[in-house]
Amino acid sequence: MSHIHTLKCKACFAHGEKDVRVEPRTLEYSDDDILVKVEYGGICGSDIHYYQHGRAGMSVLKQPMVLGHEFAGVITKVPPGSSLAVGQKVAVNPSQPCDHCEYCLAGKQNLCVTMRFMGSAQFNPHVDGGFSEYVRVTERQCVPYNAKVPASVMAFSEPLAVAIHAVNTAGPLVGKRILVIGAGPIGCLIIAAARAAGATEILASDISDRCLDLARAMGATGGFNPARPGASAPYQEDRGYFDVVFEASGNPQAIAATVAFARPAGTVVQVGMGPSPIEYPISAMLVKEIRLVGSFRFVNEFTIAARWLEDGRIDPRPLISAEFAPDHIEQALVTAADKTASAKVMIAF
Repeated sequence: MSHIHTLKCKACFAHGEKDVRVEPRTLEYSDDDILVKVEYGGICGSDIHYYQHGRAGMSVLKQPMVLGHEFAGVITKVPPGSSLAVGQKVAVNPSQPCDHCEYCLAGKQNLCVTMRFMGSAQFNPHVDGGFSEYVRVTERQCVPYNAKVPASVMAFSEPLAVAIHAVNTAGPLVGKRILVIGAGPIGCLIIAAARAAGATEILASDISDRCLDLARAMGATGGFNPARPGASAPYQEDRGYFDVVFEASGNPQAIAATVAFARPAGTVVQVGMGPSPIEYPISAMLVKEIRLVGSFRFVNEFTIAARWLEDGRIDPRPLISAEFAPDHIEQALVTAADKTASAKVMIAF
């Protein structure tokens, strides 16, 4: 019979719009659970939305929730017979699919109808996230890694998994010409993943020169600022230049522009969450026979991301803009929301 135990620790709670607090929590766990002491977490756009608006998309805060779904830590407790060990460093997969709905059974766990995703207010009660001194997780969520690799690097496993899933959604990239619109953290990680997947030419498009510099640091072969007159024109001539366009900004104008950038029979992968509805050049998309596909979260790509970070195939450290202690979570969120100055802001526990 499994017993319930408690552990007191501190965590970063979102209570509502512009209301985040570092508060004590009583973490309940059973003999079957794994406890992880969190070392590093990364702030994502959804964390910023919960802070700024009390919601992220359709997910609205109804009670206090621990933020964060990009994190890595060290195991402090394992159940009997576990293949994991106390003291092991792990990247934690925030996905908890049901494994028995039709989508899970078809290998599309990212589309699970009852997905419990850490740090998400989609369901009530909410699923607490990883910005906590300790978290309770399952064995399948833990991906062990070499302790020589910094935890701040391994905390990128989740956003890199999103990027690798987008690359897999696009199909084979060997020898292809690629455009990534929006050179924020996800766009830059898509650039790195596309390079690892064999793309020959990888351009970034962003209205921030700082972001374009980051894109080059992450493996882009070039870039342009679409706000500059004429900058986009060479890539929209002759019915488009790119084999694959990844849209990672969510900006309505950028989404509409993907069709002009893509070559006939090219592919557009929509990764950025944009407003709805938007104006879209459906006729041009149709006559160029462009394949438009959405990319949402990840499936088995989390483990791949952890391995690529572990072996140095992708180095995300150029994206780290700042680090804060958990007690300064509000300042960290404000800093992360300032896209003129920040890419990825980290919480160091």
